[in-house]
Amino acid sequence: MTYLAHSAHAQLAALWLSCVGWTLTTVALGLVQWRVWQVSDREVISSGQAWVGVWRACFNSHTVVTPGFRVMHCRYITLTEAFAPPEIVAGQVLMVLSVLVGLCGNAGGVYALRNIYLGLEKSSPIRLSFLTTGALCLTAAVMSLIPLVWNISSVATNQTIRFPPEFKMPPEPDSQHVGCGIGVGMVGTVLMIISGIIFCRYRLPARPQAGADGRGAAGGKDNPAFDSHEHL
Repeated sequence: MTYLAHSAHAQLAALWLSCVGWTLTTVALGLVQWRVWQVSDREVISSGQAWVGVWRACFNSHTVVTPGFRVMHCRYITLTEAFAPPEIVAGQVLMVLSVLVGLCGNAGGVYALRNIYLGLEKSSPIRLSFLTTGALCLTAAVMSLIPLVWNISSVATNQTIRFPPEFKMPPEPDSQHVGCGIGVGMVGTVLMIISGIIFCRYRLPARPQAGADGRGAAGGKDNPAFDSHEHL
């Protein structure tokens, strides 16, 4: 079998990018600072700033404190909440799916690189493995990109969320801006897109025609260490 490890250095870098992108996507899913609301009434929201994520709405307060926190009030947003806008519901569903699909993509990248560096498969399955890994990474990126862009659009148009009274949130913010949760998610998505493209662009090196002495036209030679197991 021809030694192919030299042909996959870019894919090794892509795996690193994919792992970092997947980690950032996972972190973004748990962050509450997706949408930052600015409010003028500080009677309850002491800092004048509230955070809305895909799973929680929180703010600092000296009068209403959630058990387990010192100066913060938080309420969870579930899929069954009637008030949850579609961009938040999309974030809950698609971000979780993105994390799962991205994890499968990373596992596929590890499998493909393991095979290519150890010479455990022939060239065709290796190519297919990289294509599958790239497709999974790109799918995960699209899944996370949809709710991220959707929430950015809602922030840009200052869309409000009609929270129930127990959330202690105002009917609408004075203004709002994109929080670090969306920023982290966008960076992770970009890294997943880049890694997916690199995986899909893998090409097998051209095999030189062997001469009478076993060497190719460019002086290359098959690595005998990767041929021995084929004859066992």
